[in-house]
Amino acid sequence: MGSVGPFWSAKAPGTQTVDPEVLARQAVDRMRLSGPDIQSPRADGTYVVGMPMWLHVGQSPTTFGPNSATAAAGGVQVTATAKVTEIKWSMGDGSAITCRGPGAAYKPAYGKQASPDCGHRYRRTSAGQDGKKFTVAATSTWQVDWNGAGQQGQFTEVRTAQVRVSVGELQALG
Repeated sequence: MGSVGPFWSAKAPGTQTVDPEVLARQAVDRMRLSGPDIQSPRADGTYVVGMPMWLHVGQSPTTFGPNSATAAAGGVQVTATAKVTEIKWSMGDGSAITCRGPGAAYKPAYGKQASPDCGHRYRRTSAGQDGKKFTVAATSTWQVDWNGAGQQGQFTEVRTAQVRVSVGELQALG
């Protein structure tokens, strides 16, 4: 038999390699990301066919970002940062809107003005819907950037929130 010379390994015998992306996902779990904090439309509001509805979400680290967390294992540390890049609104009437930001908050002084960045107009009432309300779903796409252990990467997370809204018609009395 031949002789065996010196042997060197960067990995100690019996240890496991830590996947930095797995740690990044653990960091995201610590962030407790949730669906959008829907500010408008409000569940207690009554909306009118043909009138502009402003779509708007509140911004916090858990509902819009940015949010950062770190996870470590086996001598490897990874930091992940998450932020919402878009919100897709499903309006319950078959319409869908994609907004790149949180939307603008409506103020009564705006009157019948359409939202400058994220809005919708219902073309029919919610009277024929279950509970006489449309179910509005807002789905946020979170972009997660991570780095650690000499590596970096990116992945997305998706979260959804819902609200039910009543949409009616104005009737002119004569």
